[in-house]
Amino acid sequence: MTDEPRDAAEPAVEPATEPVDTVLAALADPTRRRLLDLLAAQGEASATTLAQHLPVSRQAVVKHLTVLEAAGLVTGARIGREVRYAVRSAALDATARWMASLAADWDRRLARIKDLAEAAERDPRSARTSRDDASPQERPERPRSGA
Repeated sequence: MTDEPRDAAEPAVEPATEPVDTVLAALADPTRRRLLDLLAAQGEASATTLAQHLPVSRQAVVKHLTVLEAAGLVTGARIGREVRYAVRSAALDATARWMASLAADWDRRLARIKDLAEAAERDPRSARTSRDDASPQERPERPRSGA
């Protein structure tokens, strides 16, 4: 945290509301990733069964499963006295699609940089012209002097 005053127009930091944000936050914890691995291997399981494979209590497993369920990564169904959990792939699939799109964007940017570098090697004047003609999003940021 800083002591700098915040701009009134700047929104306060909010909890992750986007599905991808929620999924990534849930997957940030190694115990939750292990729970997903176990559920993927077993199909479905109770918190008690899952806790037998982890160095945490059943109550801790239930809390982790609650986070995974809120992110849409697992679903729980009551069967008798226990809740059986299973993996739901839709949220993970959406996150994977977002990541693939992000990777494709970076691949395009890197290909453009490569093209500019190769053009600069062939003819330094053409590379300078290409850079100046590039859109602001494609134009590399120039270093600032005297910071």
